[in-house]
Amino acid sequence: MMSPKAPGALDRYVGTRMRVRRLEIGMSQEKLGEALGITFQQVQKYEKGTNRVSISRLHQIAQALETPLSYFYEGGGDGAESQGSFGDPELAGVAADFLKLAEGRALMRSFVAMTSAQRRQVAEFARQLAGDSDAPARRSRKPS
Repeated sequence: MMSPKAPGALDRYVGTRMRVRRLEIGMSQEKLGEALGITFQQVQKYEKGTNRVSISRLHQIAQALETPLSYFYEGGGDGAESQGSFGDPELAGVAADFLKLAEGRALMRSFVAMTSAQRRQVAEFARQLAGDSDAPARRSRKPS
């Protein structure tokens, strides 16, 4: 039986959301730690879900990351790891890794600015470059 104070699935989910948002805005763990008055190691523990985040600390984190408190729970619900806004925990990890890269953040900004037809073309091109033939390709109804 898990200790009542031991971190659980929701703690890991909140940590992942924290990491994704921090990387999304280009903030280092050190800078976030400074804003919160804690060490970057403590930020790491929160992000990994090793340590639980109190609601008052989460409020401070939301302010430092310039996001509403609700952001950390979006899609979380019961079974947060499998039902989060990323759909599965593996994809949440991929998103966090992607946002660590300067190219990933630049690509994300550009991708969001594209039309849906352009996004489909870029996604298909990326699948082809990666040799990912198993990924479902969504075809545009109109030839381009």
